[in-house]
Amino acid sequence: MAVHIQLDRPHAYFTNLDIITGRIILSIFSEETISAVNVKLECESRTRLAMPPRGGPGYRGDRSQTELEVHKLLYKVQTVFPSAELLQQQSGEKSSFTLRPGSHEYPFQFKIPFNNSCSSTNSMFTNLHVSGARMEMARDTNRHVKKPLPPTLSGFPGEAEIQYFLKATVQRPAFYKENFRARSALNFLPIEPPRAAPNQRESYARRNHQFAPHVPLPQKQSILRKQSTGSISGTIPPKISIDGRLPDPAVITLNEPLPLRVLVKKLNETPEIIFLRLLQVELIGYTQIRAHELERKEASSWVIVSLANLTIPLGNSNTPINKDMEIDKKLWSTIPVPNSVPPSFDTCNLTRYYELEIRVGLAYGSSGNIKPEFTVQSLRMPVQVYSGITPPPALLAELAKRGGPSTAKVRPQQDTRTRPSPVSSSSQPPPFSPSMQPSSTSTNFAHPSFDMPEDAPPSYEDTMAEDLAPVDGPRRDYQQPQTAPLVGDSKRTGLFGGSERLFP
Repeated sequence: MAVHIQLDRPHAYFTNLDIITGRIILSIFSEETISAVNVKLECESRTRLAMPPRGGPGYRGDRSQTELEVHKLLYKVQTVFPSAELLQQQSGEKSSFTLRPGSHEYPFQFKIPFNNSCSSTNSMFTNLHVSGARMEMARDTNRHVKKPLPPTLSGFPGEAEIQYFLKATVQRPAFYKENFRARSALNFLPIEPPRAAPNQRESYARRNHQFAPHVPLPQKQSILRKQSTGSISGTIPPKISIDGRLPDPAVITLNEPLPLRVLVKKLNETPEIIFLRLLQVELIGYTQIRAHELERKEASSWVIVSLANLTIPLGNSNTPINKDMEIDKKLWSTIPVPNSVPPSFDTCNLTRYYELEIRVGLAYGSSGNIKPEFTVQSLRMPVQVYSGITPPPALLAELAKRGGPSTAKVRPQQDTRTRPSPVSSSSQPPPFSPSMQPSSTSTNFAHPSFDMPEDAPPSYEDTMAEDLAPVDGPRRDYQQPQTAPLVGDSKRTGLFGGSERLFP
């Protein structure tokens, strides 16, 4: 017997409220006796972390060398054979049916809910993990959250993954005969939370910088004249402020350009012109991985734009103090956020959050005479990444009636939003210099506060979802790297996996 799962309308990804329909196809070559055909829609969130080295912080000698944590975030079961009418015709307690050779098809249908439905206990087969010759059993955990379903997540082989799949099981009554199974992976991208009403506020990060006075290089000594020593130029070097700004709340959208503004302004009187020499915008994603008492934070990065050797003047010699000089948005306005970026989420054993890093390289001088003094200032802003799948109008209308998260009070991201002020010098990263060595960012940044409710919005209740139609709109692309399931330990090479960075 061969078992296949065939979807009626395959998609590049599915989202909340989608109705998944298809057929379970049994190809039978000789008579088979079965008891039932079940199909399941499941989502599993698996994490696996190694124990710290002996003697290190967090080491516990009384535990195994690895901890495995499994959460069944979604579990729906449908029996497609036998039907209820056929069961009523059977008088025996344990019904069995003999199928003739040929092809047998059984339709199924599932509707994807909004929220997860993580159970407090898992089955033995769910907790079982086989890695080569080793067999591990995950312990049940009491940490469960009720929140919107997370997206499909991969890219951390042997460490963390979130998988959605359909699984068909053909049960056979004889205990010594193995059941037939088939599995089909699904790609899932959730509907984004309802957005706040548009406003004129902006989230921002700010850095100030004072250029050093220009010192001409000393001239070489010759026979006819003495060597002249370098003297400081009489021109006043500029003092500048650099801002990176996003609409408040700071949200960026998958497959869309960044709504970013980068502003530079002079803070003192000087005839010097500011020149943009370098620009790099990078999205950094942090994945907080938990496996019982063990925790680990992984970082990934996506370079949105990386430009060097620029000579773009910002303003002119007559630009007044405190006048905003905006860097041209055309440098990044045609570049979308990559489709491999998972939206921000929080679930039982995994959390994903983001920061946007903006590196601006500036120099000063005059047209045709840019002085060698050069600085690269780094700005970092906590941001949320949304999927770009708009909630259906009926859901938004229900939110307006119930006073959902669009009107609820949320935790602020920073205390600098309403009154702009420079980032304190104690929290500023040092300016870049070519001799600067790369530093680990695994513990440098605190978990930012998200514009997300502690629990799922009341309008996201799955009872309401049953009455809502699927999302009718464009299907944006969403891809995750194809990796094998958790089959053993693997080491990640470096904190940042990309090779497009201008800087370490």
